[in-house]
Amino acid sequence: MYRDHFGFTEQPFALTPNPDFLFLSTHHQEGFAHLLYGIDTHAGFIELTGEVGTGKTTLIRTFLNQLDPATHRTALIFNPTLSSLGLLQGINREFGLPCASSERGELLEALNRFLLEESSAGRTVVLVIDEAQNLSAEVLEHIRLISNLETERDKLIQIVLVGQPELKRLLALEELRQLNQRITVRYHLEPMGCDDTREYIRHRIRVAGGGREPVAFTLGAVKKIYRFSKGLPRLINAVCDRALLLAYTRDSREITASMAAEAIIDVRQEEGRRFPLPRKTLQFLTLAAAISIGVTLFNRAGKEPSPPAVAGEATPAPAPTAAPAPQPPPLTGDAVRKSLAATAAGDNMLTTANALLGAWQAPAIDRAGHSDDIRTLAARRGFTATEIKGSLDDILRFDAPVLLQVELPDGTSRFLTLTAASNGSFTVVPAVAGKHSLSRGEIEAFWEGRAWMFWKNFHGIPLRTRAGSKGKGVKPLQELLKGAGFYDEKPTGDFDAATEEGIRRFQQSEGLQPDGKAGEKTLALLYRRAGGFFPPGLTGAKGSTQ
Repeated sequence: MYRDHFGFTEQPFALTPNPDFLFLSTHHQEGFAHLLYGIDTHAGFIELTGEVGTGKTTLIRTFLNQLDPATHRTALIFNPTLSSLGLLQGINREFGLPCASSERGELLEALNRFLLEESSAGRTVVLVIDEAQNLSAEVLEHIRLISNLETERDKLIQIVLVGQPELKRLLALEELRQLNQRITVRYHLEPMGCDDTREYIRHRIRVAGGGREPVAFTLGAVKKIYRFSKGLPRLINAVCDRALLLAYTRDSREITASMAAEAIIDVRQEEGRRFPLPRKTLQFLTLAAAISIGVTLFNRAGKEPSPPAVAGEATPAPAPTAAPAPQPPPLTGDAVRKSLAATAAGDNMLTTANALLGAWQAPAIDRAGHSDDIRTLAARRGFTATEIKGSLDDILRFDAPVLLQVELPDGTSRFLTLTAASNGSFTVVPAVAGKHSLSRGEIEAFWEGRAWMFWKNFHGIPLRTRAGSKGKGVKPLQELLKGAGFYDEKPTGDFDAATEEGIRRFQQSEGLQPDGKAGEKTLALLYRRAGGFFPPGLTGAKGSTQ
């Protein structure tokens, strides 16, 4: 009805899934990074949880479609009611192995041969089990036994358990403690935030409008939709569809807050009348949606969003498409090192450290306050400098601006500040060979895996606080753990067993060494996850408070 009026090629908020409308929110991107990190590091077990409707299955399908078939073998098990025998048969079936036998030994032998062959060929085997909260403890224990198939050096299979929050409680059972202890990478997928909700609405309008935005939602309207939907796409779609219908009947090209409120009332009434679909029907529809959406992930690469439409103004016809400008070749590692070597070491450190301090909105350091030691330099502005060793995925896990340490051929070092990351592109200071933005491949060509993160110990908690400690730093630590959801007791100021266990569980969830001690990396991440603090993010303006 309103489609032709606004010039949409299709309904932008239809409940029927359409892969052209795929949108990965900030939380989906974070979950995606956790999955990639777990697979790349051969963590063994990965846990992904989230409420109904947050897009777990879509994320998993997107993730599996990103893995290169030349280097990965993947299988997705979607039936949560399987017995342990049925699960093993299903796994073999998905990998194209003999699966008719009713003898677990035969099935395991076939699976083990397959895993050894793939390992010898340099391929990673990934098994994803969706709706895992519906599996019995017996079946989950058999999954742990499957993970025992390994060589002396590595796990032969990477297992991703995906489910609703009930999965966390299930894994916390005493009888499953061995499995729970093996899960080193965990991520809980939250609904979209308000900013992502706004971008989600605009994205769908642009896609349906052929790159244009013929109708605009005011900020007030978006806020009302967000408060009602709590960031769940199904409810966002339902309200936006009704709001567009209202705009059509009133010949308006702006959705106001009052129109959004009317649409919400209408949707609430319909929600109250709706009968729930059978669970199996919902599972089938969700699977079909995920398959359709996942197919278009690669097709979206490189598409640039159109500028936002201004409410009340006519939308001009799209200009003729010009031939794309030729892209410069990627920078080589030698070119980057040569560019950085042109600046004296002291000047380079001062420039990059001040860029990092600028991200914190902290005063810059002048030449008189300069130091060649990074920790000393950070301390002069009340920060702690923590070294991170690993890959870009490790840096993304901390979601903080960092100094990349770049080794030069003459044995000296220079630094490069990463201030932002988006869609595989990283903003750097200073510019390198005239470029302010580098791709992942360009960075990996010169960076050897050493970086420095600045963070602020707001409560002055003593580093490496451990079991048996007392004093003013313990209670704030317990409050941070409580804010992050890993401590259920009343903060006492005594570092007891519950505190140590809370730290261990938090460290496991963040992929850190679970030693139960409040070290630098643990505290830096706790301040980000607990809420109430506002450290700068790498992938968002204030990534810690989402």
